[in-house]
Amino acid sequence: MILGVAHSQGWLTVAPFRGDMRPMGYFVSRRQFTIEWGHCDPAGIVFNARFFEFFDGGTWGMFGAALGVKPHELASVFGIVGIPLVDSGARFVAPARFGDTVDLTSRVTEFRRSSFDVEHRLLVRGAVAVEGRETRVWAVRDPADPDKMKSQAIPAEIIARFQVP
Repeated sequence: MILGVAHSQGWLTVAPFRGDMRPMGYFVSRRQFTIEWGHCDPAGIVFNARFFEFFDGGTWGMFGAALGVKPHELASVFGIVGIPLVDSGARFVAPARFGDTVDLTSRVTEFRRSSFDVEHRLLVRGAVAVEGRETRVWAVRDPADPDKMKSQAIPAEIIARFQVP
């Protein structure tokens, strides 16, 4: 059973529940799009680096949906520099090709003091094509040197917005 659906700028945010209605974790953001020629190599297969671009968009879209602000407004609304990427990886299972309609799901799998992990799955015709992961930090300007940034504890109210109600 799925409850808690919210739409935000082309993203569908879904909160999953167990059969007994106990929360199962953090919600999942879903975006469907079509692979364009510019995403592909000359053979019409998505170039592997493009998947990291898709994952980045998945994370920013998920944050925008969860927090109710446009992704480019996150910094000004929450007083942060952003949510910079500090680690990433992917497992490539099957190709995505020019013209394929794909489903990208993104979800936070863990929040820590100032960092969090995101899991991405890209499906083609219902089958997993690529699985990705990211680690990001909640970052602010370093008061000692405004040209630098540093991590800051993620506010509890931000984490709460990602939890299933």
